[in-house]
Amino acid sequence: MAASEAAPETAASEVQQDSLRWSARLWVSLLIFSGVILLDGLDVSMIVVTIPEIQNELGMTAATAQWLVGAYILAFGSFLLLGGRVADLFGRRRVLIIAMAAFAVVSLFGALADSSMLLIVSRFVKGMAAGFAAPAAMSLLTTTFPEGPQRNKAFGIFNVFEASGYSSGLLVGGMLAALNWRSIFILPIPLSILLLIGALRFLPPDPPRTERPRLDIGGAATLLTGTLLLVFTVVSAAEAGWSSVRTVGGFALSAALLAAFLIIERSVKEPLIRLDIFRNRSLVSANISIALLYGGAMGFQFLLALYLQDLQGWKPWQMALVLLPAGLMVVIIGPKLGALMERFGVTKVLMVGLVAFLPCYLLMLFIGPEPDLWRILLPASVLWGVGFALSIATLMVAGTNGIADEEQGLAAGLLNSSLQVGGAFGLAVVTAVIMPGTELSMFYPGLAVILGFAVLTLMAQLTHRQK
Repeated sequence: MAASEAAPETAASEVQQDSLRWSARLWVSLLIFSGVILLDGLDVSMIVVTIPEIQNELGMTAATAQWLVGAYILAFGSFLLLGGRVADLFGRRRVLIIAMAAFAVVSLFGALADSSMLLIVSRFVKGMAAGFAAPAAMSLLTTTFPEGPQRNKAFGIFNVFEASGYSSGLLVGGMLAALNWRSIFILPIPLSILLLIGALRFLPPDPPRTERPRLDIGGAATLLTGTLLLVFTVVSAAEAGWSSVRTVGGFALSAALLAAFLIIERSVKEPLIRLDIFRNRSLVSANISIALLYGGAMGFQFLLALYLQDLQGWKPWQMALVLLPAGLMVVIIGPKLGALMERFGVTKVLMVGLVAFLPCYLLMLFIGPEPDLWRILLPASVLWGVGFALSIATLMVAGTNGIADEEQGLAAGLLNSSLQVGGAFGLAVVTAVIMPGTELSMFYPGLAVILGFAVLTLMAQLTHRQK
């Protein structure tokens, strides 16, 4: 116990050193934070390749089966803001530990589920747990590593784990599905338990508070219901139709709930979110950019899957191999990202990353009836990986710099929420514009959309830098 109590002082002194050489404790702490985001990425992407098998065994319709992914995204995207603020108020380490315990338990329920409804409910609850764990882990990172070289280096490594989770999930899921689809629910159990034990053993206790924290119940209720409805409307828009009563009504009602949230936040003594945080232009710009960037990225993966699997008849693991160069770019660049930001500045590194998406998506416009692996697919994969490696972490750095320690969880929740909602929105828009069928021509409107997302992302940053 004495060792645990002394840990905050020890960690603080270790991080304050000007050298980028960290102690073993700091490396383990960073691995815990990064492991949380790796697990989130794996859990989202692994299930994609097993949906047909689950659908057949449990007798699910296609409309029901899509909620195996949608339920997780719905809960994850909706609880991120609340999760980040709860971590700020009640202790980031405490929230991370509880969320990891819940993640392990719900994974077990998913592995044992014998009905589609129980499986979808377990996915929703797991998304809730991730919605608390992700901002807690990210805000622990930003409060452990100070602004500048330390945080830049930490975010570069964090980004390697984040991107690896999403990119390797298809390959890992395909390998596990060859054994049994329940394997993908079993894998997260030991991983989350390992992270839980690591957090208990190596992360210093949350600092004591002089006052008992109070949660703004009215603000929390309107924020959560408004965000849930917004994400649900975006996720289900392609199925219901963008002009349907359900979609239009969902957007209108979610806007009303979020407007009520803003009114409550302006009137209560201790708001859930201090609205003045949005005066930070870097934070606002980073949120807009990360939403647009991830919207295009999700659309790209979706279109690539349709082209290779539906049109060409490739297996999911073969598509995963096409994306392998992207993952390698992240692994190679990620650990060096801190040094790159220190040498060239966050802005220049970010701009190079955002520009890389333009030739990537332009190349895809030249896809033909036969896949051109060497001139189109692999170069596009490399460019996509370079863009992803240089952009996501730098946007996280830009969005959290200058934010007070007591609001780092909120900033992390905002950025992760924008990323998830942006991804869901991009996927919904791409799904809406592509024409039904298996003809090659159906892909071009979707490719035009993701190219538009890339241009808008770049414009958002250029406009911010000129102000």
